[in-house]
Amino acid sequence: MTTASVSEMDGRRLRDVLGHFATGVVAITAIDPTTGLPTGLAANSFTSVSLEPALVAFCVAHTSTTWPTLSQADHLCINVLSEPQTAVCKQLAVKGGDKFAGVAWTTSPEGTPVLDGALAWLEVSIEAEYPAGDHKIIVARVHSLDIHHDGEPLVFYQGRYGRFDG
Repeated sequence: MTTASVSEMDGRRLRDVLGHFATGVVAITAIDPTTGLPTGLAANSFTSVSLEPALVAFCVAHTSTTWPTLSQADHLCINVLSEPQTAVCKQLAVKGGDKFAGVAWTTSPEGTPVLDGALAWLEVSIEAEYPAGDHKIIVARVHSLDIHHDGEPLVFYQGRYGRFDG
């Protein structure tokens, strides 16, 4: 195995190295306050931050065309995606189009989209946004949450979607 110098770093190398860290995948959804229609995006940069108060965080690229709409909603829903939801994830990850075409969902207590088949969901409001390189770090306060379905998580590893075989 040929390895580049540990001091060599560019965007591609950073992506390759970080690709060795498996992550779960979430869908961040809301109702567009202007149109009343559901919208969302996929993210694999999601983490818990604090239990008291209940805070979570995720990152969104500055180039996201969906985040400006989501950020205007009073509440967002973070859906923990299951392994069979790869197609839903990919649909939410593309720019433009009807991201919810053919996607089944119900509503959370505040009316945000909870995706059918998601393992769990957390309804949140934006607490703070921090610029960080080519992304924004979003810290969100959890208002309600639940386990939605049993199943295996959707995992992202080395640029591919897969499953956890525990």
